[in-house]
Amino acid sequence: MNRMMAIIEREMRKFFRSPALMMVSMIFPLVQLIVLGNAFGGKIRDAKLGIVDEDHGTQAIRIKEAFDSVRANSRTFLPVEYGNEVQAREDVRNGKIQGAVIIPPQYSARVYEKNRPRIALIVDNSDNFMSSTMEEKLTGITAALNEPDVEPRLLQQTALDVVELYPYIEYMKYLLPGSIALAMFVSVMIGGGMLYIDDKARGIHEGYLVTPITKAELVFGLTGAGAIKAVLTGVVITVIGSLIAGVGTILNFPTIIGLVLLIASVSMAFNGMMFLMMVRVEDPLVPRAVFGILNTLLFFPSGSIYPVQAFPAWLRAIAKVDPFTYAVHGFKALLLKESGLVAIVPDVFYLSIFAVVTLSFAVPLFKRTL
Repeated sequence: MNRMMAIIEREMRKFFRSPALMMVSMIFPLVQLIVLGNAFGGKIRDAKLGIVDEDHGTQAIRIKEAFDSVRANSRTFLPVEYGNEVQAREDVRNGKIQGAVIIPPQYSARVYEKNRPRIALIVDNSDNFMSSTMEEKLTGITAALNEPDVEPRLLQQTALDVVELYPYIEYMKYLLPGSIALAMFVSVMIGGGMLYIDDKARGIHEGYLVTPITKAELVFGLTGAGAIKAVLTGVVITVIGSLIAGVGTILNFPTIIGLVLLIASVSMAFNGMMFLMMVRVEDPLVPRAVFGILNTLLFFPSGSIYPVQAFPAWLRAIAKVDPFTYAVHGFKALLLKESGLVAIVPDVFYLSIFAVVTLSFAVPLFKRTL
C-alpha cells in the first residue's frame, strides 16, 4: 500500500503542477455544454412564413388571424404576405422564407359547402427540424379550424391527455450528463493515458523498474492516481455544469450520495479501460491519434445526444457495452429525474464490474521489464 501511495502522490503532485492541463480537461466539456446547449434543442422562433391568399374570403381571414395569434404568443413564425404562389415558392427555395401557406381560390366557399377544403404548406424539407416544426404548428392550426363552433354534448372522438412527469427540460440540461461523462473521459485521456505514455517515452518508468514494486502495485497506483483526477474533474464539472444549466437537484442529500458513488465508479471504469488500451503502447503519438476515434466511438453512441432506441442494431450493440452509456444513464437519473439510488444500482454495478475486468487484464499485460 505504501508503494502504491507513493506512486499516487507523485502523479498527483505532477498533475497539480500543471494547471493548464487541468483547465483543458475541464473547460472543453463546459464549452461544449454551453455552446451545444444553446445551439441545439431550442424552439423555433421568428421563422418567416409566407402567406398567399388567393381566396380573400372570411375563412381565409380566420387562417390569418390564427397566424397572428401564433406570432403574438409562441412567436414560432412571422407571417409575410405574398401576391402569388410562384414568388413564394421561389423564396422558400432560395431561403428567404422558411415556408409558405397557399390558400387556394374558392377556399371559403368549399368550407361552407363542406366540400373538402384544403390549404397547402410549402416547406424546405432539406432542414428536417424546421420543416417538422412548421408541419406540427400548421397541423394544430388546421385542427383548431376544423373544430365545430358548438361542442356536441356527447364526445365523439377519443382525446389524448399527456401527463408529463417532469417540468420542461431544456436541451442544456439534457446535455449535462453527457458533458460530465465527457469531462471525466478527457481527464482520464489527458491526465492518465497521455501522461503515462509520455513518462514511458522519457524513461521515467525505468526508475520504477529498479525498485521492488510489483506489476499489480504499479498498475493500481497509476490507475488510482488517474481515478482521483477523474473524480476531481467529475465533481467540479457536476457542480459548475449544474449551476450553468440550472439543475438544483445537486442540493439534495440522496442525490449527493448517488453522485459520489457514480463518479467514483465511472472514474475507475474509464481508467481501467484507458490503462488496458495503453498498457503495451510505446509511441507517445498513439494516444493523441486515437483520442478523436475513442471520443466518437464511445461518446456519441451513449445516448448523451440522441436516444439509443433510434440507433441501428450494430450501434446499439456498441452502446450496450459502452461504459459511457451507463455513466450518462446514471447522471440523467440523478440530475434530471431525481430517481434516487435505486435507479443507478445497475449502472454502478456494471461500471464496477467493467473496472475489475479491465484491470484484471491490464495487470498481466503490463511489462515489468524494459
